[in-house]
Amino acid sequence: MTKLVEWLLGVSLMVAVWALVTFDLLDLKVPPLYREVAWPMPFYLLVTFGCYSLATVGYRVATFNDCEEAALELQQQIKEAQRDLQKKGLKL
Repeated sequence: MTKLVEWLLGVSLMVAVWALVTFDLLDLKVPPLYREVAWPMPFYLLVTFGCYSLATVGYRVATFNDCEEAALELQQQIKEAQRDLQKKGLKL
């Protein structure tokens, strides 16, 4: 089972439970307090997911690793290319 199918299954189960509680589809005699709490739940979950995503991206950007060796290697290759172009007569 792929991750997409797992996520879609989980979301569809959550939507089904939310619809059952909110609209009382099976006549479960859900107390009104539960309906009042369940009605805005998708919006709360969406805001929570957005906050989590923003925090995750911010953390990953803040802890991004620098590649010192790769930067030095690239600078050396640039200098070699400049010397090679100067030998061929190009003025920099």
